[in-house]
Amino acid sequence: MLLSIESLVLLCLGFFVVSTLYSSVGFGGGSSYLALLTLVLVSFFTIRSIALICNLVVVSGSTFLYFKHGHARLKDILPFVLTSIPMAFIGASFRLKEEVFFIILGAALIISSLFLIWQTSGIKLSEPTKVYPTYISYLIGGAIGLLSGLVGIGGGIFLAPILNHINWDKSVKIAALASFFILVNSLSGLGGLFVAGTLELPWVETLVLGLTVLIGGQLGVRLSLKRLSAKGIKRITAVLVLIVGVRVLLVNGLGLF
Repeated sequence: MLLSIESLVLLCLGFFVVSTLYSSVGFGGGSSYLALLTLVLVSFFTIRSIALICNLVVVSGSTFLYFKHGHARLKDILPFVLTSIPMAFIGASFRLKEEVFFIILGAALIISSLFLIWQTSGIKLSEPTKVYPTYISYLIGGAIGLLSGLVGIGGGIFLAPILNHINWDKSVKIAALASFFILVNSLSGLGGLFVAGTLELPWVETLVLGLTVLIGGQLGVRLSLKRLSAKGIKRITAVLVLIVGVRVLLVNGLGLF
């Protein structure tokens, strides 16, 4: 066991809040799991591995419920995941230096938080949608898949704001797509870590945190499906991700403090 009981309990509280908030908008919470784990763990291979496992736990349940309620269709999702899976695998297989990893992670967290703030800055009275060529889905999926593999998250926190901004579909369907996207990319990312020999899972911490996010994730997605307004949750999440992203970039990546 790597962590003290006190540290594990505090981490569980943080993971529960993150999984509840993120799952309510179709995310797994990987970006914030990474950020929280950097506060108590040293090995960034362990950090990436645990974050991916927790991502999988949350989005597996979310994806099932989205499909059950008819919000997800494979024909809409496949163009994104067909390119994201191999690119996430490639990204995860890179042996990044610790400083480079934290710089990429911090920058990615900051950018994703700004996207979330931008996404919720206006008032939408309706949800207009546009039809895009299929190759756009392939390109977006591949690019986000590579980034997801590099930083050890599922990528939904990057994908959903982009799709909402371009009016790809209604928000609930984008949330469903993001959930499935995170699921397959997390699996692919874990495969990349395994092949690279960098999959490190302390079983006690992984099991306890996995159970925590399972409960939080199920609570969040059920609140979402009962038409809980996601706008305020997205804004709170964006602020939290921004704060942690700045800390990871400045402290862990650039070593300024």
